[in-house]
Amino acid sequence: MRKQILESYTATQKRIGAAKIQRILFRDYGVSISAGRVYRLMKSMNLPKMSTSKPAFIKQKRQVSLERPNHLNQAFNPPAPNQVWTSDFSYIPVGKKGFVYLCVILDLFSRKVIAWSVGPKIDSKLAVSTLTKAISSRKLESPVLFHTDQGSQYTSSLFRKYLDSQPITQSLSKPGYPWDNAVTESFFKYMKKEELNRRTFSTLQEVQLSCFEYIEGFYNTQRPHGTLDMLTPNEMEEKYFNHL
Repeated sequence: MRKQILESYTATQKRIGAAKIQRILFRDYGVSISAGRVYRLMKSMNLPKMSTSKPAFIKQKRQVSLERPNHLNQAFNPPAPNQVWTSDFSYIPVGKKGFVYLCVILDLFSRKVIAWSVGPKIDSKLAVSTLTKAISSRKLESPVLFHTDQGSQYTSSLFRKYLDSQPITQSLSKPGYPWDNAVTESFFKYMKKEELNRRTFSTLQEVQLSCFEYIEGFYNTQRPHGTLDMLTPNEMEEKYFNHL
């Protein structure tokens, strides 16, 4: 049992704790064991315990609200894929004083990152290019609700004009209220804890590789998600489409 725990722990680059390792042991090895016993074995093996703290949101300065309302209203669990997408940006330190910016789009049904981009500027062009990737990667059979905060990247005339050309309805969080986009905020919190804050970067290309390894090689494909009954985002979507 210790061997399988160590293999699971190291295969995920020491990113996860007992509850998710319990799921991986059952999924990959057919081993049924309680999370408590996994925790005790990990402790006896001196494997570090992962933090389980929730995101701490900082209330932002109020902005002037736009006419596009909050259609989502914190309904974070749609019944099918491609009904609600959410998006946000995060900054990543590069070199001694520089930053690059990661834009992601999640499908709320599966919590899957369906598109992401890294760029040197946090602007509407990066938001448009990421949304273009999302649209091209999904088969949209009906309009999608696209929810973000009221950042200028999402409220600019460039971005809103692009939205109006697509089968997409825009939804905006209340000004200065990050809880309205809590799922995306939470994704960034765990990505930083499990990947970005464990590394230092010198170039944009290094950040892109790290994001690819985490999002495509771990988060979407391997990481059990508590909201999804410990399925991965890809497993959640496969389960849905297999039952159609």
